[in-house]
Amino acid sequence: MAGVIEAILFLGEFLAATAGTDDDTDATQFIASHALGLETRVDKPVDLTPATEDPAEAEPWLQGAEGVIAKRQEARYCPGERVGMVKIKRVRTIDAVVMGWRPGKEEGTVGSLILGLYTDDGLHEVGHTSGFRAAEKRELPARLAQYETGRRGMGEPSRWANERELEWIELRPELVVEVMFDHTSNGRIRHGAKIARWREDKPPQECRIEQLDQ
Repeated sequence: MAGVIEAILFLGEFLAATAGTDDDTDATQFIASHALGLETRVDKPVDLTPATEDPAEAEPWLQGAEGVIAKRQEARYCPGERVGMVKIKRVRTIDAVVMGWRPGKEEGTVGSLILGLYTDDGLHEVGHTSGFRAAEKRELPARLAQYETGRRGMGEPSRWANERELEWIELRPELVVEVMFDHTSNGRIRHGAKIARWREDKPPQECRIEQLDQ
C-alpha cells in the first residue's frame, strides 16, 4: 500500500496499565517518575501525545482538535473499555440555512435537514442535521411543505449502505436554524449536527461560511 501510515503510541496508557503490578507503588507516583523527561527520549517517527494536569493548558487543544481525553492518573488501561476516562468534545454552534430535507426511513417523515452557508459566490451545502425525535420526524414535512420549490433529486449513496440512494427535496432558502456540532473537515460539518433552535429572527443572508473558522 503506497503512502505513509501514521500511528499514535499512547505511552501514558502503557504506564498506567503496568503501574503497581509488582509492588505497592502508588500509581500516580509511578506514572510521574517514569514519564519524567519522556519527551526528551521520544523521537520521530514516534509522537508523544501531549498531556497536562492544568485545564487552562488543555483548553487550546479543543480549538484545533475534535476533543480531548480526561483520564484519572491512577486508572488502569482496560482494552476496549473507558474506565476512569471520558472524552470531552468541543461543542460549537452556528446559524445555517435550511436548503432542503431528506425523507426518513418511515413514510411521511423527515430523516435530515440539508444545511447551507453563504459565501461571496452564493449558498453552499456544508452538512446535515440528525437526531430528530420521533414526533419531530412526523411533524416537519407539513411545516416544510410551504417552502418546497418542487425540485427533487437523488444524492450520493450512503457511505454506510451503498445501495441506498439519498433523495432530497429542495426548499427556498428562507429558514434558519442554530445547530450544534463538534468538528469540521474541508469546510463541511464532519458529523451530523443537532438542532438547538429555529431562528425566525435571523436573516438567511447573514449565515456566512466564516462561522466555521471561529
